[in-house]
Amino acid sequence: MITESTYPAHPDSPMRLYEARPDGDPGPAGPARAAVIVIQEAFGVNDHIEDVTRRFADAGYHAVAPDLFHRAGGGTAPYGDFAQVLPLFEGLDGDDAILCDVDAAIARLHGCGWSDDRIGIVGFCLGGRVSLLASLRRPFGAGVGFYGGGVVSGRFPQFPPFVDEVPTLVTPWLGLFGDLDQSIPVGEVEQLRDALSAAPADTDIVRYADAGHGFHCDQRPDYVEADAQDAWARTLAWFDLHLS
Repeated sequence: MITESTYPAHPDSPMRLYEARPDGDPGPAGPARAAVIVIQEAFGVNDHIEDVTRRFADAGYHAVAPDLFHRAGGGTAPYGDFAQVLPLFEGLDGDDAILCDVDAAIARLHGCGWSDDRIGIVGFCLGGRVSLLASLRRPFGAGVGFYGGGVVSGRFPQFPPFVDEVPTLVTPWLGLFGDLDQSIPVGEVEQLRDALSAAPADTDIVRYADAGHGFHCDQRPDYVEADAQDAWARTLAWFDLHLS
């Protein structure tokens, strides 16, 4: 079942929420095994993110994808066209604003009967960073981040680094990175691994030697099919372990 709803994440800027559920799913008592919040790339809740959301539903999850660009009017940008990306970023006032949007998605899932320990969060690119930040600041059952930069070194003034906070993590979190990702040096990935090793939560970092940024997206030139399939299988296994 596919729906699109609008939620008042901010009083002056209603937020689009793309939602996918297993066929016939009425909530926790139905066929869905748990719930997942899908956080977009820097290009918006586009066809790829919608497809990923539906794939989670096909795997048995109640999945929702909040449109983080709603404060700038919403919309998407083509892959690689950063001239169209930057105006969409104008409404991203910082981490507090993004967490407000995550809270709206959590509220939707709470309203459907899902408790925090049955809700996971997964993000890609920009969303990979958000998945770890939200796992630190909110009581999720589990989190997964695909090639999320800006944890060790900040991205833009409104997104400072937060690696020093990582050792306090209590939410199980899995990070998936490509060694050829020029925007996230391997040294930063290993620094993040070291910080995670000090956390009390179950954590893991997986590096793909022949993958770059965006390797999971089959609509980008950096797509690596074998690594994308492996990362997806690991993601489902992580959620199955920690959200069941």
